[in-house]
Amino acid sequence: MASNSLGEVASVLRYPVKSMMGEELRSSAITDRGILGDRAFALMDVETGKVASAKNPKRWPNMFSFRARYQHSSDTSLDATPVRITLPDGSTVSSNDDNVNAKLSSALGRQVKLISQVPQDPQLEEYWPDIEELDNRDIVTDEDMPAGTFFDLAIIHLLTTSTLDQLGQLYTAGRFEARRFRPNVIVNTSQTGFVENEWIDKTLAFGQQVVLKITGPCPRCVMTTLPQSDLPRDTKILRTAAQHNNAHVGVYAEVVQSGTVHCGDTLSLVG
Repeated sequence: MASNSLGEVASVLRYPVKSMMGEELRSSAITDRGILGDRAFALMDVETGKVASAKNPKRWPNMFSFRARYQHSSDTSLDATPVRITLPDGSTVSSNDDNVNAKLSSALGRQVKLISQVPQDPQLEEYWPDIEELDNRDIVTDEDMPAGTFFDLAIIHLLTTSTLDQLGQLYTAGRFEARRFRPNVIVNTSQTGFVENEWIDKTLAFGQQVVLKITGPCPRCVMTTLPQSDLPRDTKILRTAAQHNNAHVGVYAEVVQSGTVHCGDTLSLVG
């Protein structure tokens, strides 16, 4: 790692269907909409018209038992590429199958529709666990989503290994694995503490092409506490972040210059 670098890209991830598990990449195009193909699809609850989200596990308890990945990889366009969804029982269904909605509805126990067109005023439900440091406690709220996207607040989420290590030291029994936090880019850093807090409002170059502006901290929610495969449910994951970093884990970014990001790319300050 170069002496003037902030870190190196360790992993690039995208989640083709909102709130499902996604796929890890060695490289990816970054467009003005973020990682190519990220959150291109979502499930709409037919009854409520809201976007299905693991943010409300009371209604959607097993979203993390589904995994989505593109059937063919591309660094230029995924517009015509189907998404293959693996269901909790191990069976699969493609986004372009005639029975995709029926199979997903059956697996979820609610009528859903797989959509790629964002509703005019997208909303989701968020359950706030009973943690003293959070703004709300033990209630479900309706949350507006950014117009025209299936993202919660911003299009790219960065997370450093330093933050994961810091949280792990604060709560040694917790498993602070990156997959709990669903980042797009994991950055390997040699510093200690919540280092990406210092990047807010700064502009960073990733390798030779991509430039991102760090716009703010990433507020975390109940999703970080949910079980994933061998990861257990653990409410102390979120409580630790709330007590020591205002419930922030990682930072959000917007795209200043598009291009391709690769694992091993060095991060550096611009200007």
